[in-house]
Amino acid sequence: MSIKTILFDLDGTLIDTNELIIASFTHTVKQYADRPYSREEILNFIGPPLRDSLAKVNAGQVEAMVTTYREHNVANHDRFVTAYDGVVDTIKELKSKGYRLGIVTTKMRHTVQMGLELTGLDGLFEVVVTLDDVKHAKPNPEPVLKAMNQLDGRPEQTLMVGDNTHDIEGGKNAGTLTAGVAWTIKGREVLEELEPDFMLAQMNDLLDIVGG
Repeated sequence: MSIKTILFDLDGTLIDTNELIIASFTHTVKQYADRPYSREEILNFIGPPLRDSLAKVNAGQVEAMVTTYREHNVANHDRFVTAYDGVVDTIKELKSKGYRLGIVTTKMRHTVQMGLELTGLDGLFEVVVTLDDVKHAKPNPEPVLKAMNQLDGRPEQTLMVGDNTHDIEGGKNAGTLTAGVAWTIKGREVLEELEPDFMLAQMNDLLDIVGG
């Protein structure tokens, strides 16, 4: 059964927001935590919904921390964020070949749109499912299923591509094929442990996988 629908995580998969996220967490944690956090600890915050990560730092100040984080994130966004090599060209080629393309992210829609516009990816995806659109984030299958259904996709013909464990787990939970990206800041070994169907060394590997 050939792949017809391709869903992508955004941060760390299509666009490099890692240093922005780390800087925003560092800025926030410094104000609200009862101790310093190492870069390694902060890396563990990347991926899950923001509130879930910040609740581990100071459960009583989550809303204030979210505000601080988002203010820093938006103010510094354009200084840090770029598309990974080959991403824009690969997405344009997949779209031109008729693949149904969507994004499934744990970010809020406003910052998703900022990233898409800044990197030249705006308008290339038929569906963008954000944290605003679902009750349950990845690895719950809800956002993956929502995007797939909006694209009239079938699980066995759909590929979920991501840089984090919850992307692979979310795809598997929704019954799709899965692909990890070797440029994940978590280290490709973390994704390989989940046995995704594919591991992309670069984004244009997708063209070979789908036969394009």
